[in-house]
Amino acid sequence: MNKIGVMHVLDTLALGGAERAAVNLVNELPRGDYRAYLCTTRMEGPLRNALKKDVGQLALGRRSRFDISAIRRLADYIRTQEISILHAHGSSLFVAALAASFSPEPIVIWHAHFGRVALENRRAWAHRFVARKIAGAIAVNRQLAEWCRVRLAIRKDQVWYIPNMVCASLTASPDALDLPGSKGSRIVCVANLRAEKDHITLVRAMELVVRHHPDARLFVVGAHSDSTYSATSAYFDAVKREVSRHSLEHHVLFLGQREDIPTVLGSCDIGVLSSKTEGLPVSLLEYGAASLPVVATQVGECAEVLDHGRAGVLVPPQSPAALAEGLMSLLRSRERREVLGERFSQRVKKFYSAASIMAQVCQVYDAVLATKRSEMSFVQRVQSSLRA
Repeated sequence: MNKIGVMHVLDTLALGGAERAAVNLVNELPRGDYRAYLCTTRMEGPLRNALKKDVGQLALGRRSRFDISAIRRLADYIRTQEISILHAHGSSLFVAALAASFSPEPIVIWHAHFGRVALENRRAWAHRFVARKIAGAIAVNRQLAEWCRVRLAIRKDQVWYIPNMVCASLTASPDALDLPGSKGSRIVCVANLRAEKDHITLVRAMELVVRHHPDARLFVVGAHSDSTYSATSAYFDAVKREVSRHSLEHHVLFLGQREDIPTVLGSCDIGVLSSKTEGLPVSLLEYGAASLPVVATQVGECAEVLDHGRAGVLVPPQSPAALAEGLMSLLRSRERREVLGERFSQRVKKFYSAASIMAQVCQVYDAVLATKRSEMSFVQRVQSSLRA
């Protein structure tokens, strides 16, 4: 049987959660049944180095939202490589759907990553229009899945909730960085500096933490200047002003973008996420793979990932006091850190491993391909009867 060509489509290969999720999926696609491809519509990025060597790559370098030349190049590539499934991530859905319209062959599946989309009904009309052209949607949390069904009017049996995964290669590194602070006092936050990640609440929480734990250090890992998100730099400036306002320059340190995330996590003691909205953050799963105890806000699918508080500390969003108390509860007790870190690690291995998640994704591929074969068979029967 011929292998099925699957192309993942995304805007960039920047060091973001949705981008890491897409790279994980294309790398882990079972090669016995599928041929793996990846297309960046706008530009490449550091995650290009993380792709396996057998992944076919196409960089469109589109210069506008609807760059017809770029879309035609994608359509030509789809035909020449005989790609059957376009797996579009985030806003690349629109480019993928347009390219697919030039050929009857590829099926389009949309992967919805961003929790805030479910709250932004002002943009639902555009997604709803394109949703008529796709075979279904994969959502990384249940709220997004419901939004696809209700707001986009996608049939219930064409929407699948499948969480993100973490790869075994991202377990904690045995190496360690020489970071400031003492053992047991290092807190890490892996999240690009955008407003929805709410680093300002985290900084305000650190001001409370430092009063009781003056050795505590927060290491912020993530991009603070990205042309994909025009407000990113301005938000970073606002976060830095908050750090200065609370005189936390020696306690809050910005490490920027990093390609050695396992090493950074292995050098820290506590993971934290302070987001206002989420889908299912890959960084949270990476904390678990590194056996870090975690404090996270109860948004998106974070509660489910942390077993509703049994595998980590959950706090309400936008509450510096609650976030500070959660962090201090871990700083105070090495035993609690160890118990929660191990419990979280086991949960990630059981429910968010590559094998578990890829099995679910492949079931979606099988379902949409079977539907298409059934539709084509019906059309052929009708045509045959008309000719008769």
